[in-house]
This record gives sequence, C-alpha cells and structure tokens, in this order.
Amino acid sequence: MSLEKVLAISGKPGLYELLVQTRTGFVAESLADGKKSTVGLRNNVSLLSEISIYTYSDEVKLFQVFKNIAEKENNGEAISHKEDNPTLVAYFREVLPEFDEERVYASDIKKVLNWYNILQKRGVIESSFKQESTEPIKE
Repeated sequence: MSLEKVLAISGKPGLYELLVQTRTGFVAESLADGKKSTVGLRNNVSLLSEISIYTYSDEVKLFQVFKNIAEKENNGEAISHKEDNPTLVAYFREVLPEFDEERVYASDIKKVLNWYNILQKRGVIESSFKQESTEPIKE
C-alpha cells in the first residue's frame, strides 16, 4: 500500500485506503478492520499526502513528520496518542522542533501520533521509507 492512497475521512475514525474512484465518490477500505465503505463527494476527505504541519517559518508535509518519528523510534511505534497533553507536546517538539505551538493543537498532535501508529502497525511506515531510501538519486 502506498502512503499516497491513505485518507482521513471526517466523521469516521481511523484511516482508509483509497481503492476505486466512482462517478459519485469512491470506495475506501478501513485500515483498522478492513471493511469497505462507499464515500460520497459530500464527505470531507483529506489525503494524508496533502496535509502539512505549521512551523514558525514554513509548513512541513505530514510524511516528513512521519519520517522524523520513524527515525526517532527506529521504525517502531510512537508514544500513545492518549498520553497527557504536556507529554505529547514535548514528544512532538523532539520530532519537529520548530512546530508552531499557537497553530498546532494537542488534538492535532494526537491525530498525527494515532495515524502514525496505525500505519506503523500495518507495516506501511517502514516499507514506504525503505523504498524512498533505496531509490536512485535523480540529478
């Protein structure tokens, strides 16, 4: 599975893999339980590849944050998203020191860590970043 096909659907917990586009929306499979759902065009859907985290100087793609967490944890699991807010903020500061604390809320950090752990358990994190590091450098 490619990280480029992973979705977050508002109103639905967890993450989904985009399977097929249809005339009226698309079909997605839950990464948690494997159930397939039809999602209409009226749903608010975000591709994880399009999400960025605010820093004081710029925005950092979510995948870069995932990569930073993977490096910190040696491709292992991150801390639980259920930790208390000061612990979450301190952890997030380790993986993204320049994140904008006024625009990135504890709820955002919880989502990022929960999403990372979901993808890590499915083996997506390790396989995605291994592929990236073995691709030849293009000049």
